[in-house]
Amino acid sequence: MVRALALNCTLKPSPAASSTELLADQVLAEMAERGVDAEQIRVVDFDVRPGVEADMGDGDQWPQIRAKILDADILVLATPTWMGHLSSVAARVLERLDAELSETDEAGNPVVQGKVAVAVVVGNEDGAHKITADLYQALNDVGFSIPSQGGTYWNGEAMHTVDYQDLDETPEEVAGATAGAARNAVHLATLLKANPYPGE
Repeated sequence: MVRALALNCTLKPSPAASSTELLADQVLAEMAERGVDAEQIRVVDFDVRPGVEADMGDGDQWPQIRAKILDADILVLATPTWMGHLSSVAARVLERLDAELSETDEAGNPVVQGKVAVAVVVGNEDGAHKITADLYQALNDVGFSIPSQGGTYWNGEAMHTVDYQDLDETPEEVAGATAGAARNAVHLATLLKANPYPGE
């Protein structure tokens, strides 16, 4: 079975309502319809220490999250937009994933190689394309594969206060992008699970 993990990089601790959670849940729901076992966690609910090691010690809870990432076939990295950029929580996740550059499997490949990553971005201002590009580069750099059209986003009007979770219904364009990202991610993850990348 293909497994997916969504890391919700909202700044809001649980149980506060989160637009990022809503859009990530919609991606996971599309994947679940294709037989994927899916889970979402809020990174801000964990004590993730700054650093670029797999375990920073002293109560660092990143190893718990890392174990879930390694157990999953698909990583959905979801972030709100703040001042046109990804959240500080998402930046922390990317910094901690940097450790995977030096973690290899028996074939000499990065341990996350063969896993698929999808980007999810929400916000009330522009910046979704730039944030998605940043996420793609960082995730691909450490070994994740990005599927065709492997991202979905929603941006509200600049300088307005309507959140994604406040909409009466999901815009058709967002729903289509969400379904496409999920469909392509599951397809690629299934292929890579059956046919891993060759070793060194």
